[in-house]
Amino acid sequence: MNHWIVAPVVLPAILAPFIIMVLRYHLDLQRIFSVAGVVALLGIALTITAQAAGGDILVYELGNWPAPFGIVLVLDRLSAMMVLLTALLALPIVLYSIASGWDARGKHFHPLFHFQLMGVCGAFLTGDAFNLFVFFEVLLIASYGLMTHGGGAVRLKAGVQYVAYNLLGSTLFLFALGTLYSVTGTLNMADMAVRIAELPLEDTALIRVGAALLLLVFCIKAAVLPLHFWLPASYANAPMPVAALFAIMTKVGAYSILRMYTLGFGPEVLVAHDLVINWLQPAALVTLAVGTIGILGSRHIARLVAFCAIASMGTLLIAISLFTETATAAALFYIYHSTLATALLFLIADLVIERRGGAIAPKHPMAQTGLISALFFIGAIALAGMPPLSGFIGKLLVLDAARDAPDANTVWAVVLIGSFVTIVGLARAGTLIFWKSHDASLATDQADTADGETAFQAAPEPSPGLAFTSVFALIIGLVMLTLFAGPAMNYATSTAEQLFAPENYISAVLGVEE
Repeated sequence: MNHWIVAPVVLPAILAPFIIMVLRYHLDLQRIFSVAGVVALLGIALTITAQAAGGDILVYELGNWPAPFGIVLVLDRLSAMMVLLTALLALPIVLYSIASGWDARGKHFHPLFHFQLMGVCGAFLTGDAFNLFVFFEVLLIASYGLMTHGGGAVRLKAGVQYVAYNLLGSTLFLFALGTLYSVTGTLNMADMAVRIAELPLEDTALIRVGAALLLLVFCIKAAVLPLHFWLPASYANAPMPVAALFAIMTKVGAYSILRMYTLGFGPEVLVAHDLVINWLQPAALVTLAVGTIGILGSRHIARLVAFCAIASMGTLLIAISLFTETATAAALFYIYHSTLATALLFLIADLVIERRGGAIAPKHPMAQTGLISALFFIGAIALAGMPPLSGFIGKLLVLDAARDAPDANTVWAVVLIGSFVTIVGLARAGTLIFWKSHDASLATDQADTADGETAFQAAPEPSPGLAFTSVFALIIGLVMLTLFAGPAMNYATSTAEQLFAPENYISAVLGVEE
């Protein structure tokens, strides 16, 4: 078997407890091992992406037990590109956390960070629905610890709210798995797809119930309206580097929708059409609309970026809900862009908050205001989907994929109007924070007490050079995605074709004789 497949899960699973047990009192060593672990994860991700690029679907059988009896990890183009995105995101974030001193403001940041990577990579690689639930729980536990890192009553309250909502999602997940198992007798995704396809159409009522519950769970993870209510407060009150890492977590929900609704719940049982198109598409449109309104009305930069994350998920899920190969390819391209752009703006928000507080209001100019304002401008045009960066290409691909959709006019109107409102909201924030701060008549020395926080005290980064380098690394990622949009889109198109040919996935997991 190809042991590279299990490495993205095993590496952080070993490194995190090693840091806790051996290096817990040595922060410098924790930082060294943590960065080395992320660099190793990036190398592994590049290796498995190269292995999957040819179109082969590789299976890793834990304990050498074949599917559907044993636990399997499956490597295809989609899982490989998502693991690579996780590693590409993790490296600048861990460097920024070290440079800004966030990892020293509480205990066990680096072990929790790697447990988080373990959960994300495991969710992308697993071929078993129950183990998808297990990795979701690993995500929940690690993310709760990261959310409350550094302490504070407001952060603790937001963390408890976050856990409560996600535990509700976990409960629904168990109900969904129990319903599906009662009908199919299996939770292996490939085996479940085979058994669902064999059911007579009139006997698929419980399958529809299970599929609906799963969609609700994945929509909670993806922050789809009206299940988005946990995200603004949770992301806005979390440490900004943690919120930047959480940019990949909403994509786990989007990934799960793509995986389950192209493999197990295809059009042959009408589940995909009834749920993904008839319910998900209107919800995604409203999510985009509400996210852009939140951007326009935000009075704190952290909440503004949180609503940017909601709006970007709305655009992504509009593409997914079209449920065609062309739209799925556009969605996969947009996943990369939106993840990097959202993380970038969260880190820029942290630079602003650390220097002058997060209130979107005029104050005296902060240190390095020229550089930070330029970075904010780049992040704003990336998230708003303006040329020349990859956001413009991504939204153009989504609009092009929607041309033949029944509600094409509605999709175009919501996406274009949403982009315009996003531009206005980000321009307003940038003007108040950076431009009007130079107007002495409008500048104030008031403490920043947004959302009940304690008075602001400036705390510059211990290593500002490394912090800015991490931010520039994300910008370089967006620039590379723009320059190599052609090859990236070719890979996304091949991935979409592989997703919509589930028989190859099933044959690889269960064996040709099945």
